[in-house]
Amino acid sequence: MLNDLTSNTQVYLVTGYSDLRRGIDGLAAIVQSQLRLDPFCKALFLFCGRRCDRIKGLLWEGDGFLLLYKRLDNGRFQWPRNETEALLLSPQQKRWLLEGLKIEQPKAIREGKPGALY
Repeated sequence: MLNDLTSNTQVYLVTGYSDLRRGIDGLAAIVQSQLRLDPFCKALFLFCGRRCDRIKGLLWEGDGFLLLYKRLDNGRFQWPRNETEALLLSPQQKRWLLEGLKIEQPKAIREGKPGALY
């Protein structure tokens, strides 16, 4: 399901540790009060607990919330653990995350800057 999201759906990664015992209302409250974002926008918010082998996703579908839960059988997510903030992920970063890689790859080729001539 997470790999099948349309390209126009924004994906926000909520950094830090989240209490995965929370349900839809608790996660929506985090998005609204702590992150100052609208939980009713067309975006997927991803949360991760301390064990790093499971994530929860919160997505508004227009008529209600969809709560996604994924547990890895083998491996861990490389989740940023700095202060709680929401990072807007690019499609490339989303793919890296779901493949078990860090969302910042130091050896990845960066996007060029227009007008930079050598």
